[in-house]
Amino acid sequence: MFVEMFTMSGLSVLSTLFVFAIGLFLLALLIMFVIDITQTHDAVRRNYPVVGRFRKFFSTLGEFFRQYFFAMDREEMPFNRAERDWIEKSAEGVNNMTAFGSTRNLTSIGTPIFVNDPFPTLDTEALNPPCVTIGQHCRTPYDAHSIINISGMSYGALSKPAIRALSKGAQMAGCWLNTGEGGLAPYHLEGGCDVVFQIGTAKYGVREQDGSLSDTKLREAAAHDQVKMFELKLSQGAKPGKGGILPGDKVNAEIAAIRGIEEGQDSISPNRHIELKCIGDILDMVGHIRDVTGKPCGFKTVIGDSGWLDRMFEEVNKRGIESAPDFIAIDGGDGGTGAAPMPLMDNVGLPLREALLMAADSRDKHGLSKRIRLIASGKLLTPAEAAWAFCAGADFVVTARGFMFAMGCIQSLKCNKNTCPTGITTHDRRLQKGLNVEEKSVRVKNFVEKLRYGVGLIAHSCGVPEPRLLRRHHVRVVQDTGRSVPLSELYKPVGEDTRAA
Repeated sequence: MFVEMFTMSGLSVLSTLFVFAIGLFLLALLIMFVIDITQTHDAVRRNYPVVGRFRKFFSTLGEFFRQYFFAMDREEMPFNRAERDWIEKSAEGVNNMTAFGSTRNLTSIGTPIFVNDPFPTLDTEALNPPCVTIGQHCRTPYDAHSIINISGMSYGALSKPAIRALSKGAQMAGCWLNTGEGGLAPYHLEGGCDVVFQIGTAKYGVREQDGSLSDTKLREAAAHDQVKMFELKLSQGAKPGKGGILPGDKVNAEIAAIRGIEEGQDSISPNRHIELKCIGDILDMVGHIRDVTGKPCGFKTVIGDSGWLDRMFEEVNKRGIESAPDFIAIDGGDGGTGAAPMPLMDNVGLPLREALLMAADSRDKHGLSKRIRLIASGKLLTPAEAAWAFCAGADFVVTARGFMFAMGCIQSLKCNKNTCPTGITTHDRRLQKGLNVEEKSVRVKNFVEKLRYGVGLIAHSCGVPEPRLLRRHHVRVVQDTGRSVPLSELYKPVGEDTRAA
């Protein structure tokens, strides 16, 4: 009887709790109904109280449902499933071969098709890309060994463990790591890799209190042996004409100290270097940084028109070849970022497919291909995209988002928030715990090696022993007629290409 009474008592409690829960649920619905029917800023919720709330919820989930259930392998933007899968397998170091046939539509306008040679390069004839010297006229030139490198990603935009993984992975792969415009953090140096110090428009890490360039801090940065070059950032692919944007909730005490700004405040860089008002000013600042640091200096830019490059190269030849920037990093308008205004991201700046060719033509026309190295950036995270860049005239290829995928990015599109689920772009320590530095650094190394290997495969198929010997006639581009045309006919070389000389 005691057991029976206890059981009945337990059921009574559960029933009471259930009724109470139902009551709370109905009360919540009533409150939401009243709020929705009386508010005036959302017409859908006012006309369809409570139910209208699901519209935004399902809209938010839409991008994730497409990614996992509905999109075909080649449909998604900015990167599709086929690209992400190739990077993931490459980073894991597993077999990334595919079976049955390509899922890519080879007749789509703009598709690059590489021209295989009837006598491809034998494995015994293949060469490792030679070391290329950047900054021959510097006190400390940089001998760059890797054709694939890590593009600028700031500490702040990326988390501490992400930067540490990139640094260690870059050292193992023998490539350089660009700091991004957020300044040099100890985590960039931790792995022992070569570092490119990027100087953005706010001059984080090398600025005086008034925001001007500090020669003292430049010398301090250059004193690190790992810092091999300085890159003056003029503009960025995803937001040309707009400076860097780091939301205040990602500006912790350490990041604020490195950048020289206030903790918790939005980090907004000016939309250009206030000192630069003409072509001569760019050359003067590049030369000044090179003189102060003794190390190579170039600049990063987005191309809208090549006329200003022609004027710059004419000025270089007037002043003397030593006045030239040691390199120019061309970022396509299809580049990425953690946060950017949609009008700039979608519609300003030429895509790399056009910009790189214009820059290479302008450089070569003025006889500067041996003096000025071109670095290509902008969605170059597969072997085909990188190989195209070498055909177009690049000396080096860099990627940022490719390495984010290598570290486990799932394209959740939360980079501008502090809620990245993979720990890559968040400073939430709970979320950062999911990013194991030792494991991810190996994935970074694997990705570099697989990308180099894949570019080499294409080069050898085209009959050349290494990627920098690829030229425009080695790739054809599909036109609106369905026929492909050699890139050398679409963009006839206007000067001598002596990159491999």
